[in-house]
Amino acid sequence: MQITSAMKMVSAAKLKRAQDAVTQMRPYAEKLQEILSNVSGGSDDIEGGVFSKLRPVKKVLIIAVTSNRGLCGGFNSSISKHILTLLKGEYAEWNAQGNVEILCIGKKAGDFFKTRNIPVAGVKTDIFNALNFNNSSAIALEVMADFASGKYDEVKLVYNTFKNAATQVVQTEAFLPIQPSALAAGQTTTKDYLFEPSKEEIIVNLIPKSLKTQFYKALLDSMAGEHGARMTSMHKATDNAKQMAKDLTLQYNKARQAAITNEILEIVGGAEALNN
Repeated sequence: MQITSAMKMVSAAKLKRAQDAVTQMRPYAEKLQEILSNVSGGSDDIEGGVFSKLRPVKKVLIIAVTSNRGLCGGFNSSISKHILTLLKGEYAEWNAQGNVEILCIGKKAGDFFKTRNIPVAGVKTDIFNALNFNNSSAIALEVMADFASGKYDEVKLVYNTFKNAATQVVQTEAFLPIQPSALAAGQTTTKDYLFEPSKEEIIVNLIPKSLKTQFYKALLDSMAGEHGARMTSMHKATDNAKQMAKDLTLQYNKARQAAITNEILEIVGGAEALNN
């Protein structure tokens, strides 16, 4: 009980920092993604448009974001089960051909898929030791380079979105290619952008930054969700330990009272025998 209570307090302290980080990043990332989806429509003919160019899907990469440690309830298993559902459903055809790989961010995902002989493109376990934009950007750049070279035709992010300390929602998010918004797909809009110095130069610089920001936000969401899940799990474990201690104390008192009663009965019985 003391251990789980201490782990709960540690997770609560870490949760506060992680929650502040993701709530500050989320509005910026979402707005940047909205702008990018709008201005990248029809950019296939310029440099940088490779990240928004749709092509026939032959090889798929799924980025699974979990944690390095357990004791956080169903936080990790929900990601693994969701990806197994994708492999049996949406990506069943590609998976049967061996054309789906998993990039595991976090030790738990790596252990899960390796034991099931599912192709793993790599396991990144050090990222959460010092999570920052530069560290996450390095991984995002690797994925972007693989996509640009044609190694993968589609990249999906699967991670837990942080809602509150007790709720994390599994999110499947298209990472590459960039999905054009409904506005970019041809619907009318009142939004208009003035490009300076040029649309081409803006897109060349904006797309990589947006993708790195999107990836970093996903990692922040996952980290906040992990601490929230662990805090909730340890809170429940502490309550269960208290109830167990209460039940064991009651059981001990009953056994002690029964032993005392037996001793009294033996004494009384012995005294009656002597009197007789």
